[in-house]
Amino acid sequence: MTMKIFLIFLSCFTLCCFAKQRSTLHINVTEGAGRKIPDTFFGAFFEEINHAGAGGLWAELVRNRGFEEGGSSVPSNIFPWAMVGDDSTIQISTDRSSCFDRNKVALRMDVLCDGPKSCPPDGVGISNPGFWGMNIEKTHKYKVVFFAKASGVVDLRVSFVGSDNTELASNSITSVGHNVTEWTRMETVLEAKATNHNASLQITTSKKGVLWLDQVSAMPLDTFKGHGFRKDLAQRVAALKPKFFRFPGGCYVEGGYMRNAFRWKDSVGAWEERPGHFGDVWSYWTDDGFGYFEGLQEALDGLEFAKGSAKSKWGSLRASMGHPDPFDLRIVAIGNEECAMSKYRRNYLKFYDAIKQAYPDIEIISNCDASQKPLDHPADFYDFHIYTNANDMFSKHTKFDDAPRYGPKAFVSEYAVWQSDAGNGTLLAAVAEAAFLIGLEKNSDVVHMVSYAPLFVNKNDRRWTPDAIVFDSHQSYGTPSYWIQHLFSTSSGATLLDSTLESTSDYIVASAIEYRNPSEKKMYLRIKVVNFDSDPHRFRFSISGVDSKVKAYGATRTVITGPNVKEENSFSEPNRIVPQHSSLKNASSDMTLMLPPYSLTSLDLFI
Repeated sequence: MTMKIFLIFLSCFTLCCFAKQRSTLHINVTEGAGRKIPDTFFGAFFEEINHAGAGGLWAELVRNRGFEEGGSSVPSNIFPWAMVGDDSTIQISTDRSSCFDRNKVALRMDVLCDGPKSCPPDGVGISNPGFWGMNIEKTHKYKVVFFAKASGVVDLRVSFVGSDNTELASNSITSVGHNVTEWTRMETVLEAKATNHNASLQITTSKKGVLWLDQVSAMPLDTFKGHGFRKDLAQRVAALKPKFFRFPGGCYVEGGYMRNAFRWKDSVGAWEERPGHFGDVWSYWTDDGFGYFEGLQEALDGLEFAKGSAKSKWGSLRASMGHPDPFDLRIVAIGNEECAMSKYRRNYLKFYDAIKQAYPDIEIISNCDASQKPLDHPADFYDFHIYTNANDMFSKHTKFDDAPRYGPKAFVSEYAVWQSDAGNGTLLAAVAEAAFLIGLEKNSDVVHMVSYAPLFVNKNDRRWTPDAIVFDSHQSYGTPSYWIQHLFSTSSGATLLDSTLESTSDYIVASAIEYRNPSEKKMYLRIKVVNFDSDPHRFRFSISGVDSKVKAYGATRTVITGPNVKEENSFSEPNRIVPQHSSLKNASSDMTLMLPPYSLTSLDLFI
């Protein structure tokens, strides 16, 4: 009896508490009362970290395709390449005989066996597992390209082999009737007859002699828009509808040492002529298949490559790569997280003056934060980064409320909840970030651009966590933070409506925008509200103004929440925390609803 009375008392107490926690968002839709959010508001930031590009977005299947990862001195380590055969049938080494001046290391195979009687049934040679296994899918086609020379005739078998040694696809490449004593480009297309997500590429032979190989590539023919990007990963980015793309990254660009900095000139031109480099900040080699600064001339040449005439020196190289028209490059950042360095301002001004003289239309981003006090140097934007815990991120929804309304605008180019309460991407982290984004949206007269970081992580190389998109060789999923970003993709170019929040709680953050649905070409009013509390919350919105008519039909409610703030998505449960959509019946300009604990709720009202 005592227990029953206690439970009844507890339920009443809880409901009373819920009833007392109320918020009302007053929204004024009178024409002229709103303010346009910049068209560039929400974008994406790509950095080569966590094997985001090499072994990720860039669809190249072969790792260390030019045998340069082990260094320029020989003999060298050819990891992850492995020998097919044993020491009695083949010897593997490296030398500096390649035909490519910027990557001289080549692989040498001394084949000791001769023919089916002395060689293994499948021949001898080399095998490459790619980036933790190649994803080979039935009926899909893959182009394999490599450069070879030999002491005589070439007779090779190129194949994909599954983790169980089953042959998935193969073709023969021979030079019947003539010797291949000079470097020759060879290619074949393999069509898979089975699927294996942990396959390897093998190049084998049963022909005695010496064979050299270099620049071995295997690419799926079916890539995103034919551009060489892995389809599922590129589609996840495209689904965010980013209005800008920050590239090639943050710390990756500068390197820990200058010799390992990213140099765009080494990442353009024919892929086989790119030397690649070791990214010492994140500790792995990239072949720079997915490419694009050391001195002042480097920056100017880079801009000419992107924006210059097809007849200019670097513009002509762009044209030769299939893009005669200039790219839509509008903004350049000088440095990354370097404001505190003693020589930053002096060097910054040299870059600023030179770029503005050559390209006056280019806008320039300073590394120095101007959210609290003005800059002491000219800039169009200032960069703002924030990585913190969930409670602090939530509190930062007011960060730009008192920022100067004059001078350079803010570019929040990196934000995320990380460390202990972020896990590998928790609901708690995502909801805190949603509150921060609402704050940026409401301050979009100052904050003109925002992007999450990092974008990608290969599950086999978690250098930084959490991230927006997690993947392995053949599958991917979005973390809760990724799905939060989905609900802000309509903010770019929308109208921020005049709104005022009255609340008994400090854990409610809300905003309202008016936007045009691009597929329906219809106008909607979207209310986004975060409940960063462990209890449900009663939320009311009231729309006023001469144009406050809300249609009773066509309204939807989208909620991102879960049973536990530490919930995460995974390969086994990729949709554990995702947007849940439902219709909002009998919509009106004045409604009350309950907000779940630790949630983002988005209401789309047809107007």
